[in-house]
Amino acid sequence: MNAWFLLLIPGAYLLGSVPFGLLIAQTKGIDLRKVGSGNIGATNVSRALGKKWAYVCFVLDCCKGLVPMLLGGLLIQHEAIMIGSLFLWLAVGCAAILGHIFSVYLKFTGGKGAATGLGVMLGLYPYYTLPGMITFLIWMALVLAFRYVSLATIVGSAAFPISLVIAIALLDTWTFAVLWPLVLVAAIMAILVIIRHAENIKRLLDGSEAKVLQRKR
Repeated sequence: MNAWFLLLIPGAYLLGSVPFGLLIAQTKGIDLRKVGSGNIGATNVSRALGKKWAYVCFVLDCCKGLVPMLLGGLLIQHEAIMIGSLFLWLAVGCAAILGHIFSVYLKFTGGKGAATGLGVMLGLYPYYTLPGMITFLIWMALVLAFRYVSLATIVGSAAFPISLVIAIALLDTWTFAVLWPLVLVAAIMAILVIIRHAENIKRLLDGSEAKVLQRKR
C-alpha cells in the first residue's frame, strides 16, 4: 500500500498544480493574472468570463483534491484506520492543495486553495466529508448573505476544524486518540487558506473588496 502512496502523493501535487482557471481564460484570449484580483481561481474567472466558466473552474479545481483523495481511500479501504494510514491519506490531500497554491507549472505561484481544499474534504470520507458539508453550507450562507466569497471562505476555513472536533466528540465510533492527525491537518489547512487571503482581509476592512451575485441595474 505504501508504495502506491509514494506514486499518488506526487501525482496529487502535479494534478493540483494544473491551473484550470488560467487555462480556461487563455482559450478566450485572456491572461487571468492581469484581470481583477489576478487570482487564478473561480471568483476571478467569473469576473473575466462570467458565471458559467466560473462554475466549470470551481468544479475542476475541486476535482483536483477530490480525485486523489478518492484514490487514496480505495488504497486503504480494506485496512484498519490507523494513524499511519491517516497521515498517508492526508499527505495526498495536502499535496493537491500545495500544488494549487504553489504550482510547479507557474513557477511555484498559484491560487488560494479553497476549492481544491473542498475537494479534499469531500474525498476523505467519512471523516472530512461531514464537517466539509457543514463548512460548505456555512460558506454558501455567507456568500448569499454578504456577497463576499473571500469572507465566506475565511470563516468557512476556520469553521472546518471546529466542526471536525465537534463531530469527533459527538460520534461514538470516532475517537480523538486515532483521529487527531485529521484535526491537526485541518487546522493547518485552515491557517494556510486564511493566510492566502491576507490581501482580501485588507480589502474587506477598507471596504474595497468586490462582491459577487450582484444584480445588474
